[in-house]
Amino acid sequence: MDGKIEMAIRHSIIMEDRNTLQITGVTDVESFDEQIVVLVTSTGELVIKGQGLHITKIDVMTGNISMEGMIDQLAYSDIKPSHSFFGKLFR
Repeated sequence: MDGKIEMAIRHSIIMEDRNTLQITGVTDVESFDEQIVVLVTSTGELVIKGQGLHITKIDVMTGNISMEGMIDQLAYSDIKPSHSFFGKLFR
């Protein structure tokens, strides 16, 4: 043991009426535009598809993101993405 304490970052999603999302446990924003947002969470990569998607709030200290737009699909994968600009902000 190297003396570091690993804390699990909890991940949750709250969706209201398919047009607002509150997401916790985000460790990276891989990409985003009005049709697709790709996030890295503590439980894997999350792809959000829809129309008119906008990130309305990012809290890099807590890993919380709020979004608006018409949400058509949420999908997870275990793919490990490359590091992006936003990933450096979340560290």
